[in-house]
Amino acid sequence: MQRPLAITCGEPAGIGPDLCLQLARHELPLVVIADKALLQQRAAQLGLDVPLHDYTPAMPQMPGSLSVLHVPLERPAQAGKLDPDNAPYVLGTLRRAVQGCLAGEFAGLVTAPVHKGVINDAGVPFTGHTEFLAELTHTPQVVMMLAGGGMRVALATTHLPLREVADAITGPLLESVLRIMQRDLQRRFGIVQPRILVAGLNPHAGEGGHLGREEIEVMTPVLDKLRAEGFNVSAPLPADTLFAAHRLRECDAVLTMYHDQGLPVLKHASFGAGVNITLGLPIIRTSVDHGTALELAGTGKADVGSLLEAIKVAAEMAQHEYA
Repeated sequence: MQRPLAITCGEPAGIGPDLCLQLARHELPLVVIADKALLQQRAAQLGLDVPLHDYTPAMPQMPGSLSVLHVPLERPAQAGKLDPDNAPYVLGTLRRAVQGCLAGEFAGLVTAPVHKGVINDAGVPFTGHTEFLAELTHTPQVVMMLAGGGMRVALATTHLPLREVADAITGPLLESVLRIMQRDLQRRFGIVQPRILVAGLNPHAGEGGHLGREEIEVMTPVLDKLRAEGFNVSAPLPADTLFAAHRLRECDAVLTMYHDQGLPVLKHASFGAGVNITLGLPIIRTSVDHGTALELAGTGKADVGSLLEAIKVAAEMAQHEYA
């Protein structure tokens, strides 16, 4: 029997429960990790008739229904209204999913959006799924990559203030990120020799040192070293022309140096259907590319497109991983 993907429901006051309920319309091998009563209440609010079955490893999902691995809420959740008391529940669903992935119970993990602020309000330091999953799996280095609009865009740094980015771009970091990209693109995407375009940090990739020397002093030595090992990586390229169609046709992924250098382009091309992928973990993990959308929770207006794409990508990654 095919191992299911684990789907975590995310912030209970957000659109995660709405999106998970919509998955019942699709015949997919998955199990939703959530509070069963929350899903029942949200289904009633949305006017949906979705049979919910208790998850058992030996039982496949029945068409038109959801298999639910019950994790109890701390307090009943109300659509659109955040409650810090339910932060332990949100993190508990992630812990259970990771446990199952590491044990071989699940083929991978797909996460609905969480609300970072309310988790921090509960007294739990939390910067995001990516960092939390790295901590749970004792992974020293992970890489955030988004896919959509015909692109894969990875980030050398993620959620940093812009004034801190240049200091964070070091030779060891860049080398580690590219090695993780190379390994996972080969192992989980089936790309034998990944072609990676690398964005420079500065305008015009430093303009020969006149607009910054990071490309010359930090980036180029690493890229030369990896090319000597057989990596197909570009020299630092100006980010303003890197995403031209003819360049993208020549690559399998792009590495950008900071969050807002690459993601605006990708999200413009794929908003609502992009997928967030965490590279470097010992498990497969994908996610939606949007937030909790509290204002849409319980209204029936939440679009399941990004979650379906995340499930599709995770399933394809699992096929390569376990082939």
